[in-house]
Formats: sequence, C-alpha cells, structure tokens
Amino acid sequence: QVQLVESGGGLVQAGDSLRLSCAASGRTFSTSTMGWFRQAPGKEREFVARITWRRSSYYSDSVKGRFTISGDNAKNTVYLQMNSLKPEDTAVYYCAGARLAAADEVIGYDYWGQGTQVTVSS
Repeated sequence: QVQLVESGGGLVQAGDSLRLSCAASGRTFSTSTMGWFRQAPGKEREFVARITWRRSSYYSDSVKGRFTISGDNAKNTVYLQMNSLKPEDTAVYYCAGARLAAADEVIGYDYWGQGTQVTVSS
C-alpha cells in the first residue's frame, strides 16, 4: 500500500501562485505514475497533471503553461507548482498514484490522498 498526503492548499487571489506537495509513504517503489487531479463543487474529478517514473510530464489543456509537476525521489514527494491562478482553478486537489502506467483517467490510479482545498478569488 501507498499512503499519500497533500499539503499547500489555501486561499489566494487571481494571478497568484501556490505549490502543492504530495508526500508518499509505504510501498512507494510500486508506483509507476503520480498524478494530480481536482474536483470543483458539482463537477467530476478531472485530470490536471501526471509524471512518470521516467520523469515525463503531461498536462491538461486548461493548466498547460501555468502548472508544473515535479518529483523528488529522495523525499518521496511530488509537487504541483501553480502559477497565474484563475478563479476557475478553485477545487479540491488530489494526489494520486498508479501501479501501472496511467494516463488521464481516474480509474487508472490505485492510491489517493485526502485532498487539499485551493480557492482562487477574483
């Protein structure tokens, strides 16, 4: 099993930046892909970004160019740097891990954190 704990959320203004962290513990070597998803009130959980064990990164069109995903293997931590935040980025952000190569679908991920709230005011 892998345990994931997110941190770094908060209330910011449009145009500000935030960095989310996801600390992993347990059988972290079993994860092939780490991803970030988000869920706004009344909406389905959606893909934001993912990074593979080869350090390849992928982004949704809505955050491409503004968000950056990265990982620190020594700390077993994945980060999501969010710049130029917009009110539409407001959501609960979830960290997720997949044992096998995973893409953009929620169903492809095996481990989930509890989420951290990001609120962007206009």
